[in-house]
Amino acid sequence: MANASPQTSTTANDSTSTASKLTRPCKAFIREIGLVTLYHARADTQILILQRFVRLFAYGGSTLILASYLSALGNPQTRIGLFMTLTLVGDVFISFLLTLIADGLGRRAILVLGAALMSISGVVFTFSGNYWVLLAAAIVGVISPSGNEIGPFRAIEESTIAHLTATKDRSDIYAWYSLIGTAGTALGFVGCGWVITALQDKKNFSAIQSYRVIFSIYAVVGLIKLLLALLLSKECEINGGKPKVINAGPAAATETAPLLGNGDANGVAQQTEVDDDDKKKRRFRLLPQISKESQVVLLQLCILFAFDNFASGLAPLSWVTFFFKQKFGLSEGKLGSIFSITGVISALSMLVASSIAKRIGNVKTMVFTHLPSAICLALIPIPPTLSGALVFLVGRACTQVMDTAPRSAFLAAIVLPNERTAVMGTINLVKTFSQSMGPFITGVLGANNHFWVAFVAAGSLKATYDLGLLAVFAETKSREQRRTESRGDEESTAA
Repeated sequence: MANASPQTSTTANDSTSTASKLTRPCKAFIREIGLVTLYHARADTQILILQRFVRLFAYGGSTLILASYLSALGNPQTRIGLFMTLTLVGDVFISFLLTLIADGLGRRAILVLGAALMSISGVVFTFSGNYWVLLAAAIVGVISPSGNEIGPFRAIEESTIAHLTATKDRSDIYAWYSLIGTAGTALGFVGCGWVITALQDKKNFSAIQSYRVIFSIYAVVGLIKLLLALLLSKECEINGGKPKVINAGPAAATETAPLLGNGDANGVAQQTEVDDDDKKKRRFRLLPQISKESQVVLLQLCILFAFDNFASGLAPLSWVTFFFKQKFGLSEGKLGSIFSITGVISALSMLVASSIAKRIGNVKTMVFTHLPSAICLALIPIPPTLSGALVFLVGRACTQVMDTAPRSAFLAAIVLPNERTAVMGTINLVKTFSQSMGPFITGVLGANNHFWVAFVAAGSLKATYDLGLLAVFAETKSREQRRTESRGDEESTAA
């Protein structure tokens, strides 16, 4: 018995050591993909991510059937393309206005308003078949022809997440923000697709009746999103719901303070001058100011994103699903399954993007992951068989959205904190406006049996965007990196 105790202790230690060796790689993997960061994120950040999942679930279902619904109502392809174009154009102005004043009126208020309008549009699509009434509802309630974000929500949410998240953690949070949103789209595709198939096959619903059930679900999801928006705290606002501190020195720096200020007397004096100037211009206080340096960056980004999003407008998801349905005779259930699978693949790829971005930087990750998807997009209409087309569709999904999280982190890092909502809103404006003419052009091409031209042109333009982004921003550093280097140079000079 005296010898048993040391043996038992040795065995226990060996077991503990083995368990430790097994769990260590698991912990490293969980940390690498950002799950630890997401777990420790603020409750507001987690609510914003859940909001996006709910919203994109609704977008997935509506995008799957939008073109088919309009076609079932008797609209030709040219008219359907015009509907998508006018929806995007109208949404440009609403989104831009809301994102510009979001920080002044309150980010939470804008999110609540947007969710209410989203629900109203779902009700209108459920009960109306009039082309112009549906168009008005699509503009106001942000019915997405592309399945992606076209409203003000994303710009406000990304700006809020940047405000709530430390710089080192943003890449992980944005990756999960994008991943969970894409998963919502995928679930919307498969869920709504098979609901429609079941209603038509088992309940003898007509196509229009089954489509309207999906839009009624869209309205309910809008209400759920509204409730989530009401749960957000004052910390989501630009100053955390507190009055702005004036002349309090560097210790009181908030998101409204210049990130490049170095906290000396000149910085305080400059902040005082800005505050005095703000008092003289209270009538413009809802509109944020953008620094000259950020204006240059913003112009460059707008030009590049115009290429990319005009290409996206030529091949929005509504037209892609309609193309597969028309060419290969697929039901909504099969369509939903196909695009759900590609959505899951896209979602999982985002985890890899976050890991890559930590090693080679955001810009290079954006380019090297997005370029293959552009090539696959151009090749989708070439194969005459469904299996051949699916190879390129899946190939595109593998890298299609891997640039999303690095792009969000890149934008958050190169502009001042108080400029983020306005800059991201302006970029979304340019992106949406650039998309606007694409669906109509594709509608005209489709009506003349030239759908393939839209895919080839879209892939080529996206490749041009990738190469331009690499050429312009490959060596660009964030404001915090430049500030750190500037302080290092000053300290070296003083020494």
